[in-house]
Amino acid sequence: MRTLALFTGVIMCGLSVGAYAATEVIHQRGRVFSSETLSVKKGSAVTFLNDDTVPHNIMSASKGNEFNLGSQTPGTSTDVTFKESGDVQVICAIHPRMKMMVKVTE
Repeated sequence: MRTLALFTGVIMCGLSVGAYAATEVIHQRGRVFSSETLSVKKGSAVTFLNDDTVPHNIMSASKGNEFNLGSQTPGTSTDVTFKESGDVQVICAIHPRMKMMVKVTE
């Protein structure tokens, strides 16, 4: 009985850590983002993964959560942590039709 309780506790702790460490992934494929909108909590990270055949330059077009990933070659990924709440317009500086909104909540 004690072993079962210990095992259950270890499993629950592992699941909690896994959920806390989870990062949203936005794919770039076919010169579009995999999602048009995404909601994350303040302080969360989003991974921008270029699984397209061309480079992309992902950047924010909103104040408060500015970032510019520069030229991101196919097969690479970069994490961005959103530190301020609010709406963040994310674009590709190379492909104007690539747009998405990240809603950062408290």
